[in-house]
Amino acid sequence: MEKVVIYTDGACSGNPGPGGWGAVLMYNDIKKEISGGKRDTTNNIMELTAVVEALKMLKYPCEVDLYSDSSYVVNAFDKGWINNWIQNNWKTSSKDPVKNKEIWKELHSLIQIHKVKFIKVKGHSDNEYNNRCDELARKAILNIE
Repeated sequence: MEKVVIYTDGACSGNPGPGGWGAVLMYNDIKKEISGGKRDTTNNIMELTAVVEALKMLKYPCEVDLYSDSSYVVNAFDKGWINNWIQNNWKTSSKDPVKNKEIWKELHSLIQIHKVKFIKVKGHSDNEYNNRCDELARKAILNIE
């Protein structure tokens, strides 16, 4: 299985408000940057969208180290929240519907294809790739028509 490293980030100008996401994918010595934005969204939706769009770029099953500064994204997998949500028919432990269910479902189906390890990075610190993703996400907000 090929090894890929992915960094992702999402940003919002206001929450909700215009948002953007960015990702950097690295395979051997190849680096690819992707980004996008949405007029009316939330920070969490942009964080999730960055991960989904990055994983959708992979053409075949890969082993992925995925770095995110979003506790929301990382904890859903590291703490097993997503498995509980699925088991509880997409309800939280407090019996509320899971927010952003459609994106979570898409992400869950993508991690069935790839072997993904979610790794939390400190946001807005000295991590070159996390900073680049933040830059991509913020630029994407400015380019929303």
